[in-house]
Amino acid sequence: MRILLVLAHPLSDSFAAAVADTAKAALEANGHAVDLLDLYHEDFDPRLSEAERRGYFDTPYDTSAVEDIVARLRAADGLILVFPQWWFNFPAILKGFFDRVFAPGVAFDHDKAGGRIIPRLTNIKLLWALTTTGSPWWIVRLYMGNPVQRLLKRGIAAFCAKDVKFRMLSLHDMDRATPTRRTAHLERVKKAVSRI
Repeated sequence: MRILLVLAHPLSDSFAAAVADTAKAALEANGHAVDLLDLYHEDFDPRLSEAERRGYFDTPYDTSAVEDIVARLRAADGLILVFPQWWFNFPAILKGFFDRVFAPGVAFDHDKAGGRIIPRLTNIKLLWALTTTGSPWWIVRLYMGNPVQRLLKRGIAAFCAKDVKFRMLSLHDMDRATPTRRTAHLERVKKAVSRI
């Protein structure tokens, strides 16, 4: 399986980077091909341009500004996202990745009758999120309603890729996580990813 592994963290020595390294090593050990897309390292511009927004309903939609990443997404069988949750949401660079790359003609088509969008990422068979939160689990799940999981599973995965296998692994209360908890989480990631 070919996996597009997307890392969204500005620090190369972050825990998110360690999670991405752990996932990459486990995938490659099982014979999977991994394409690491480090959004910060590759200087991805998350801003949707005026031309991109104005042409949103054009057919075909112009993705030339992100054609390299679109090609990498189309070549993948699976997508694994590694990122911290900031303010119960995606980092801005990851949101921009969705805005610019998960575009019409790539991730979905507009229904000509104005109804539901039509999924196009039929190549993507799994979508995983490996993430951290600064808040305890009960705040994320009970108080906030797990917004990132809902956006990924009910929005992006459901609307862009049919029958995709979705999974999310989170380390909650990251700001107070001890080295032992961090190490245990990396082992959890390794075990989970090794089953792919």
